[in-house]
Parts: sequence; structure tokens; C-alpha cells
Amino acid sequence: MIHSLNFRLLAAFAFVIIVVIGSAFFFAHRTTRIEINRFVDRTETMQTRRVEAELSAYYLHQRNWEGIQPFIVQWGNIYGRRIILTDTNGTVVADSQEELLGTSYSADIPGLPMSPPWETQTIGILHIDPIESSEINRASLQIAYNTTGRFFIWGGLLAVAIALLLTFILSRRILAPVKALTHAARQLGKGDFSQRVNFEDKGEVGELAKSFNSMANDLEHMEQLRRNMVADVAHELRTPLSNLSGYLEAIRDGVVEPDADIIRSLDEEASTLSRLVDDLQELSLVDAGELKLVYQKEDVSSTIKEAVAAAQTKAATKGLMITADLPARLPLVSMDSHRIKQVLNNLLENAVAHTSPEGTITVAAWEQDNEINISVADTGEGIKAEELPNIFERFYRVDKSRTRATGGSGLGLTIAKRLVEAHGGRIDVESQWGKGTRFTFTLPFTK
Repeated sequence: MIHSLNFRLLAAFAFVIIVVIGSAFFFAHRTTRIEINRFVDRTETMQTRRVEAELSAYYLHQRNWEGIQPFIVQWGNIYGRRIILTDTNGTVVADSQEELLGTSYSADIPGLPMSPPWETQTIGILHIDPIESSEINRASLQIAYNTTGRFFIWGGLLAVAIALLLTFILSRRILAPVKALTHAARQLGKGDFSQRVNFEDKGEVGELAKSFNSMANDLEHMEQLRRNMVADVAHELRTPLSNLSGYLEAIRDGVVEPDADIIRSLDEEASTLSRLVDDLQELSLVDAGELKLVYQKEDVSSTIKEAVAAAQTKAATKGLMITADLPARLPLVSMDSHRIKQVLNNLLENAVAHTSPEGTITVAAWEQDNEINISVADTGEGIKAEELPNIFERFYRVDKSRTRATGGSGLGLTIAKRLVEAHGGRIDVESQWGKGTRFTFTLPFTK
């Protein structure tokens, strides 16, 4: 209950209401007290002057203070303050409380010496106690409460009622998509990747719903790729394993003799298994960031020429020719030449596999914006537009038939992309169905 959104909203509203009402009452009380203090100061001054004037008139008429005590008592009762009158020696001649008559009086606050214009000397000293601050506080509180306090109370009750209503409305509006997201997230966690949240809102919750749907799409896509991967790996492993098993069984039963052709076939199947295992291991190392790259200043042109020469033999068997379009000089690049050659070999192998006889394959390189751009272009069958966004995904294959001719486990382009990115570059693809494909990757360099 305490951790629910309803309770938190209500607590937040209540806190704001209390702070606002408390602040308003505090400032009202403070203002009232200031005004009362001003009024008290004016009243004290007026009362002191009036008593002083009355005492001066009495002294002018009597020429002494005899008989003044009853008047001091009367004035003390009227003003509600203690009044003490002393002579110039400090002896009390009148006390409104009749306690200090005839005694020597020493006040904490100096009194008011009375020197009327018609007298040449001081006729006495007047002491009037100030009004106590506690009485001022009580009066200011009483006035503040009577004038504004009750309105604050009723206003606070009304604000609480409005806060309850707003809490109910806002919580339903906010909690509805949150509950939907929670339910969808739980189902997603159980493996139901079809979960989506339909919430059209331009605020933060709407952005959260869009992010959730995007994440669900990615997870569904990855799950589909995972299933395809399992199927592809199972197929890629099954074929050579079945062939190996068949040959070995035939040899064991004496059906065939282990001659050079059989041994060569066994070696080819074992090599296929080895390449698949190596690709899987290499991809796992790249993903984990544990693939060791040996960077050295290298001539990119030499690496390209070596890769082209290695692919020429296989291309020639299909009646293809690979040409290299290289400038006279390219800057040296800090790279792992073995891994870059691996990228080129993969791209050239794909180009040869998907280009018909009498087609052309061109490898080009050029310098641009502190980068070396390397492209492998062919005039092969091309890639359909809907396939392009997925070709760098692991185990994704444009050829769904898994024929041995177009071969591959679907890991080559993924590994190539990771290797290029490990060098700080990027790889892109352009293709038109039926017209050919062009892969381009970059390698940054410093001058």
C-alpha cells in the first residue's frame, strides 16, 4: 500500500497542500504580528506621553508629589501597565501596585526624565513597563486565526478532496499503461515475444511504450535468428557428419576401399566441420571483446593484392576474372593485416559464389576524409531490398536452400562486420536485385 502509486500521489498532494497552507498562515501571522507591534509601539508612546502630561500638570499645580499615589494606581488600572514614579534620587514616590513606595528603585530599562518647559530642573523619573511579547504573540495568533485561519482549514479540506479526485484520475491514466507494460514484460520474460503495448501518447509513458515495443521487436527478431541458427548449425553439422559416418561405415563393412578419393572426401567433410567450429569460436571471441588483434603500419594495397590472388583460382574455375582498381599510392594504415585479409577473403568468396560465369568482380580502394575505403563489387544476382537489413546478422542466409554450392553457415559477413568495427571502421552494402552487389568498408588512418 505504501509503495503504490496511488498512495505516493496522494501523499505528494497532501504534502504540497500542507506546505502551501502552512506557509500562507505563517506569513499571515508574521504580518499580523508586525502590525500589532507597530500598534503597540504607538500605543505605548501615546500612553507614556499622556501620563507624562498629566504628571507634569499635577506637579505644576501641587509643586510636589504628595497625593499622587491614587492617580498612579488609577492610570495603571486603565492602561493595564505598571507605572512607577521616582524622584530625582531614585526613591519611589508612587507605584501602581503599591509595593515599592519609599524604596530606592533601580530599573533594568532607564526611565523617562520629566522636565516640563516651565521647570528648570527634572521633577521626576517615570517608569512604565512595556507590554509583554507573549501577549502580543497570543493576540497576533488569535487575530490571524480569526481572520484567515478558518478559511485555511476549509480551503485545506477542499484541497484534500480535490487531491483525492486528481489522484484517482491521474493514477488510472498513468497506471493503465504501466500495468499493461508490466503484464507484457512478464509475458515477454516467459518467452512470448509477440507481446506489444498499444498506447498512443506523446509523453514519457508513450516513449516508454515505444521503447518496449522496439525491444520486443528486437527480441522477437533475435529469437527468430536463434531458431534459424539452431536449424542452420544442425544442418551444417548434420551433412558432413552424415557423410563422414556413411563413409566410415562403408569402409568398416568392406563396401568401399579407403583409397585416395575416399580419404580426400573425408578430409573435405572434416574441413567443413572445422571451418564451422572455427567461425563459431571466432565470433564468440569478437562478441566478448577477447579477439587479439596485432596492429602494425601496413600497406593496404599489398593486402588487397594478396587477397585477390588467393581468390583468382576459384574464380577462374567459374570463368570469372577479379580485377583490382588501386591508386598508385595509399597511406599506411595501423591494422591487423591477417584480419583485414580475412574480411576481403570473405567478401570475395561471396562475390564468386553469387556471380554467374562471364561476370566481373572488382576490388577498389581510395582515400577519403582520413579513411581508406575498400569496396568489393560484383555483377552477380544481387540481394533483394528486404534482405539487405539482415545480411550482417549471424546465421542469416539470403539463400534459404542451404545448397552446398552457395554454401556458408551465415557467419562470414557477421565476422567481417565485427572485425571492421574492431579496427574503428564501418561496413555497408549496396545492391540491386539482378544487377549486382557492392560491399564497402573503411579503415581510419592518421597522417
